[in-house]
Amino acid sequence: MKIEIHKIKANTNNPRIIKDDKFKKLVKSIKEFPEMLEKRPIVVDEDMIVLGGNMRLKACQEAGLKKIDVIIAEGWSEKQKKEFIIKDNVGYGEWDWDVLANVWDVDLLEDWGLDLPIDEQIDKMDEDDEIELPQSVQLEPPKEYILIMAEPNSVDWEEIKEMLKLKMVRRGGYKKGSNFDAVSLERVLWWDDFKKRINVNSSTK
Repeated sequence: MKIEIHKIKANTNNPRIIKDDKFKKLVKSIKEFPEMLEKRPIVVDEDMIVLGGNMRLKACQEAGLKKIDVIIAEGWSEKQKKEFIIKDNVGYGEWDWDVLANVWDVDLLEDWGLDLPIDEQIDKMDEDDEIELPQSVQLEPPKEYILIMAEPNSVDWEEIKEMLKLKMVRRGGYKKGSNFDAVSLERVLWWDDFKKRINVNSSTK
């Protein structure tokens, strides 16, 4: 059901917060795609106090919405309300960064509020710090190479990633304040590195 936004009360005891830059992205997202709120309504108790969606309520207010969709949790005990507040904010899964890097536009993902794997490191950096992240190998012809192919998200691909110990890498440079162009799973290995990862003893170059 839709409720006038001024009737809904923010929960002052909600332990979940959102940083300023992320909050701005949330407000922008709501302005651009308000229909998503119909499929993910804010959860309130009978007193119209928010149990789930505290930051979304704040963002909706900032976005200038007059009415928003809510679900009323009727008959819940105080224990159930507190339990829901925590469980609603717990993330049980994790992102498959390889799929994201190959199927989705990185700039859009960031614009929609998704944190890249290095975002937390960046937030903790001092002004003159530089981030430590492996550099992906850039092929410069002529180079001899072979291509190993596997279906996305297949058992074969998971085995390849595990066997070769593939890691997240960056393309281009990064210094605080500059543009970060992409993060994805490494795709190119030098022969010496390849041998080390699969424990091959050979002097062949």
